[in-house]
Amino acid sequence: MSSEEMLKEVAIEVSTCSKCNLCKGRTRAVPGEGNPQAKVLFIGEGPGQQEDRQGRPFVGPAGQFLDELLDSINLKRSDVFITNVVKCRPPNNRDPLPEEIVACDEYLNRQIAAIQPHVIVTLGRYSMTKFFGNEKISAIHGRARKKDGYICIAMYHPAAGLHKPDLKNVIRDDFKKIPIIIAEAERIASESPRKLPRPPKSREEPPQQLSLF
Repeated sequence: MSSEEMLKEVAIEVSTCSKCNLCKGRTRAVPGEGNPQAKVLFIGEGPGQQEDRQGRPFVGPAGQFLDELLDSINLKRSDVFITNVVKCRPPNNRDPLPEEIVACDEYLNRQIAAIQPHVIVTLGRYSMTKFFGNEKISAIHGRARKKDGYICIAMYHPAAGLHKPDLKNVIRDDFKKIPIIIAEAERIASESPRKLPRPPKSREEPPQQLSLF
């Protein structure tokens, strides 16, 4: 099965999923979208009102800022893949609950396995937790680490830059590191046959700090 077919399969299952109570209030599920062969996978937290209406990730104000950030490093949405840790909108845009994240975790793991990205960028603390455990985003944002065979980098959610203007430049600066991290990931991949990374199912193993920044 190709990457595209695997992602379509996940999207179909997500569209009718009833594993948690978020399905009761959704207009449309938001499985994610982008390039099945993307080098970079962005993982946010959960859909908002506009995403719930359109069935697409990051199409509201935070999505507009994300588009600006991608443009600043010469990337387009069609170059990357964008998804969230939960695929349905939490009521009133509240934070996703632990059981809701667990219910969607299989879908996210399958998306990661299908895409096999060189770099995973987590946007916000809920997606960060999947790879970095209980560390604080204020302490590790913008730093590249290796976890489960992937190079991961934690970043503030674009919405944080809208709510706290002083974070906007921090986010912009962190995004400027992505091309460097991609280049490093490609260099590592070229020096040794790439092993099939496993989905990050356990948080027991600490991520390996890279010396990029």
